[in-house]
Amino acid sequence: MKLPPDPTAEDALVPVSALQHYLFCPRQCALIHIEQVWTEDGATAEGRLVHQRVDGGRPDRRGGIRTVRGLVLRSLEYGLAGKADAVEFHGTTPCPVEYKRGRPKNHRADEVQLCAQALCLEEMFGVPVLEGALFYGVTRKRILVVFDTELRGLTVQMAAACRKMIAFGKTPPPQAKPACQRCSLAETCSPTRLEKPPSVQNWLLSQIGSASEQPLM
Repeated sequence: MKLPPDPTAEDALVPVSALQHYLFCPRQCALIHIEQVWTEDGATAEGRLVHQRVDGGRPDRRGGIRTVRGLVLRSLEYGLAGKADAVEFHGTTPCPVEYKRGRPKNHRADEVQLCAQALCLEEMFGVPVLEGALFYGVTRKRILVVFDTELRGLTVQMAAACRKMIAFGKTPPPQAKPACQRCSLAETCSPTRLEKPPSVQNWLLSQIGSASEQPLM
């Protein structure tokens, strides 16, 4: 049986953003990161522009806090790589800040993505990163996220599961759920149609029935 590659290998690193996709929907994650499928809608386009504006900003210092934008991240321990929207340095302690176009969600995908950034920063700078922040464009508010034991455990679990799925290159089967309505890949994924595809036997029976109804020449 093929084993997943060593997570410390450079070519085995998975994007930090993949964890957010995986927690939202493993199939969505696989379509994006295994099958390289991407469909942009209004929401994803707006989100992309938000990230471009933030990542493209210059470093600055205000009130003793130095902010670095578009910082490249990497963790060989957890097999992750990516880029932070912004990292605020309070002295030598980094604090990741992730910008989202929408509003706070009823799941922890955004928190896991932010915590994954913190794990990378801890490995890169050798200091504990205890908290970060999520800024949502709709509410125009920053939400403090504490990287406690529960969130760290969930993040490490998602990193391992996501890395394993991508390494094996197997896309999970579709499963229709309410969240599919908010997914830009809904049309490509076709969960309602593909979750319970018609059987070959039923198709053959329908074809035989159609043929028997044809008039003889």
